[in-house]
Amino acid sequence: MHFFELNHHARISLAAEIHSRPFLNLNAPELLTHLAVYPDFQSNQDLSIQVQQHDLLFALCRHFGVSPPAVEAKYFYFDFGPFRLKWECHTEFATYTFAQHADAGLSLEQAFSQMPIARIPEAWLHRLQGKLLVAAHLVLDNRRLPVNEFVHEVQHLFKGHTLAGSRVMQGGEFWSDFVVHADGFSRFVIRDVDMRAQQAGRLAQRIFEIETYRMMALLGLPIAQATTPQLNAIESELVDLATAMVASDHALNELNLDKDTDSERHLLEKITHLAARIEKLSLENNYRFSASKAYFGLVHARIEELREQRVEGLPMVAEFMDRRLTPAMNTCDAVANRQEALARRIANSNDLLRTRVGIVQEMQNRKILQSLNARAAQQLHLQQAVEGLSVAAISYYVIGLFGYVAKAAKEFGWIAHTESAVGVAVPLVLASVWLGLRHMHRRLHAKRIEKD
Repeated sequence: MHFFELNHHARISLAAEIHSRPFLNLNAPELLTHLAVYPDFQSNQDLSIQVQQHDLLFALCRHFGVSPPAVEAKYFYFDFGPFRLKWECHTEFATYTFAQHADAGLSLEQAFSQMPIARIPEAWLHRLQGKLLVAAHLVLDNRRLPVNEFVHEVQHLFKGHTLAGSRVMQGGEFWSDFVVHADGFSRFVIRDVDMRAQQAGRLAQRIFEIETYRMMALLGLPIAQATTPQLNAIESELVDLATAMVASDHALNELNLDKDTDSERHLLEKITHLAARIEKLSLENNYRFSASKAYFGLVHARIEELREQRVEGLPMVAEFMDRRLTPAMNTCDAVANRQEALARRIANSNDLLRTRVGIVQEMQNRKILQSLNARAAQQLHLQQAVEGLSVAAISYYVIGLFGYVAKAAKEFGWIAHTESAVGVAVPLVLASVWLGLRHMHRRLHAKRIEKD
């Protein structure tokens, strides 16, 4: 039996995952252009991110007569001749890194004027309109210039902008201002002082990842800034509703139940509307805020991998990012936390209002029951009054009938005086009728109790 037949169906693909995104093999001097393409969701809602990104890569490959990768591919590398391309497809974006060897002895100004982006067709670059999130040039320099001369050249290149610089990975130096220059590209300079094999490729990759993840993390900032006024408005309305809830306590004490119920239901409708608005904001923003937090963590992880050492007079990349990026991420975190806290407060107010509506309804029900009890008592009194009349009426008719019997008995000579017989029969008839009705009521009451 072949040993591979014993494998889990995903073993090979999982084992290959760690090798799926190798670093570029760079030998200074090198020129690199890095693009991060963020898809256009508005114009291509029916296409997935991966399909959109593969369409762009396929178009580039077709232009140069190169076979494109499979549709499910996440990584692609090919030497096109004038340049080498490394393409990676991520969850939200794709990156294109173009690299070419440079002539020895080029100054930084000359190197940045000969970037590989000039070899990319204009028609293909036009397809990136509205999708380009990161565009950066990087020069990998290995000239053996005096430190002061190289620093002066770097400062001239970045035209007086605030620089971040440090010694990195125990053999290189990194310089940048993280500014988008007039040509639309950020500029990075790596000086190969004493880097070992493949170290330059890893360093360039880390620098590009820091820039890309930084921009991806900052995508949450405009959303946080746009969300803040909406949260202010919702919070203000919630305060007004809470004030109205406190004011409605007086109405509850006065037991104006019909008016109270309408007021509480009106407040409940308003707070339900607020809950729907905050839920909509949460659905729209939570993913972006969570993604920004994750990208921010990746930025810090990549900076730590640089193993920076200070260049006197310049902030390191870690310090630069802490000063510029951290406040923006704190803003996103604050808005996300405020959004969640406001949702909890609205939910608590909603529960409180529903409880109050329930209390008002219970009070109404109790009032209805009290009214029913009062009516039952009135009916009982009326029944008792009617019961006395019934005894009198029944007795009257019985005694009338007895009078006829007494008159007949007198005619037959059985009794001497009719009036005396009727007079004696009246209290007996009244007592008999009253006792009979009482007995009948007891039997009916006992049957109701048995049924209950």
